[in-house]
Amino acid sequence: MSKPEPRPRCPSCHRALRTCVCALARPVAHQVEVLILMHPMEVHEAKGTGHLLHLCLPRSRVMVGEEFDAAELEAALHGRWTSWADTDGAPRHSLLLYPDTAEQDAALGLAAACPLPLPWPQPPERLRLVVIDGTWRKSRKMLYLNSALQALPRLPLLDVEDSGYTIRKAHLPGQLSSFEAAAQALAQLHNWSAGGDANATLHEVFRQFVAQQLQLRQRNQAPQRSA
Repeated sequence: MSKPEPRPRCPSCHRALRTCVCALARPVAHQVEVLILMHPMEVHEAKGTGHLLHLCLPRSRVMVGEEFDAAELEAALHGRWTSWADTDGAPRHSLLLYPDTAEQDAALGLAAACPLPLPWPQPPERLRLVVIDGTWRKSRKMLYLNSALQALPRLPLLDVEDSGYTIRKAHLPGQLSSFEAAAQALAQLHNWSAGGDANATLHEVFRQFVAQQLQLRQRNQAPQRSA
């Protein structure tokens, strides 16, 4: 028996064409560079938000993997990015978007997180935010497998907002999707106001994404009428 043909996918968001989210993306102006480390299982995950985040952030890059080549990861974390014309080549200070989990880190044998002075002394144009895009379990494994990530100072989110990620189950209160967490971190690092253009745009994009996914779910669960 021949294998079924794979569903055609959008080359930008990597979803099946009928569930493409590219039309939802609205690029926002931001100075903090964003490196999205995407677990391979998230590449085609229908409920994943990493690709949509990338489409909304012109100064972002995506690397897919679980255990990355050490030299490639080091270059992505600390090297110069030349994707945009206005870069001045000045060094960027990388921050890992990750909660303070010192007790769990010690149990796993992870290095203690580098302390992060608050308020952060660098302006947004000197920062690079590192986002691990995966389930909580997968993100822990990626942190464990990549010592360069353990060496980064961690950025904790302050005054975490309630999640609107109703299409995926959270295991603990305060857990957010990659999109929501990154949006809150960027607002924190840029000092965006709640009603500012960039902040409001990202919130609206995410709201529309969740609404689209709920609509697709309802459509797939609807009973099929016989002819």
